[in-house]
Amino acid sequence: MICVNCQRRITDGSNFCYNCGAKQPPSTHAFGADYEAGGKKRLVRSSTDKKIGGVCAGLADYFDVDVTIVRVCWLLAFLLGGTGGLAYVILWIALPLAPTGVVYVQPSASPVASQPIAR
Repeated sequence: MICVNCQRRITDGSNFCYNCGAKQPPSTHAFGADYEAGGKKRLVRSSTDKKIGGVCAGLADYFDVDVTIVRVCWLLAFLLGGTGGLAYVILWIALPLAPTGVVYVQPSASPVASQPIAR
């Protein structure tokens, strides 16, 4: 998927661009029909955009907010209330993992760019 604002490659089905933060137009998720049952979103852990277990990315996708906001709120709940860690572990166990979509593999560096420049 390509960002409508900065034209960079982002994960298919993303609500926001990871580079510029622009909201993306609604599109069909790459997770397939199992992701949405009966036209309703399912609360699942993200299989593509995860730092630890994919809980924050799954919640962000479900509530249609930026994942960074959810991660900051979760960190504040962990540091200030102390229950954020326990809640994260419970959701990590309870939420099913979203089916994987198409994985984007970055192309390797071109052999021309790795050669030294003659002076």
